[in-house]
Amino acid sequence: MSRILLVEDGRDSSAPVLLGHLHDAGHEVEQIDDGAAALDRILTAPPALTLLDVALRRIDGLQVLEKVRSHSDHPIIMLTARAREADRLLGLDMGADDYVCKPFSPREVVARVNTVLRRHAQRRHAAQPSAAVSFADPRGGARLEGRPLTLTRRELLLLRTLSRDPGRVFTRSKLLEAAFPEALDVNERAVDGHIKNLRRKLSGAVPSHDWIRSIYGVGFSFAERPAGACVAG
Repeated sequence: MSRILLVEDGRDSSAPVLLGHLHDAGHEVEQIDDGAAALDRILTAPPALTLLDVALRRIDGLQVLEKVRSHSDHPIIMLTARAREADRLLGLDMGADDYVCKPFSPREVVARVNTVLRRHAQRRHAAQPSAAVSFADPRGGARLEGRPLTLTRRELLLLRTLSRDPGRVFTRSKLLEAAFPEALDVNERAVDGHIKNLRRKLSGAVPSHDWIRSIYGVGFSFAERPAGACVAG
């Protein structure tokens, strides 16, 4: 059983239905309707995961998310009526693990809760960063499962960012910050071309695995080789 914290303003008629589905899925749920109280709860006695509404009393959900992220990687799924892409990307950029727009299917929320909990457990259990990638090359290069990679500076910065946290979805704006730290006027889509070239080089070194996954409408993640998978000679 996992302890889930549901933080919403109490006026949402779907909350009781969602609570029922979470209980049926085997989760213990605590409900709070105040942002400041929720922040204190998360920092002092963190549950397994928090479902966090944006519209809250005293401090809003995005402020709660920002303050939590300055202390921990506690799993947080945003629940909000703000369905615009810009709002979703803002929440993800600030470190939310997922973003569910209202109205939502309670079954979908439960599925997302289980997915985030599983992913968080795997991340804590897995070696950090990726064991497949090393940056010990004295010339500043990198190796993938021992095979040398010839990368540009931008590609190297992208690989460092992605491989340090396998499974985490990085938005284009986060990757832009990593690959173009000195640039102020570079479009986010510039990331796509460098990711395409990086993916091609990783596939050329170890073709038996898709190392970089595209998450439609969000960004990219580094995918570890499944445990027990055979390594081509």
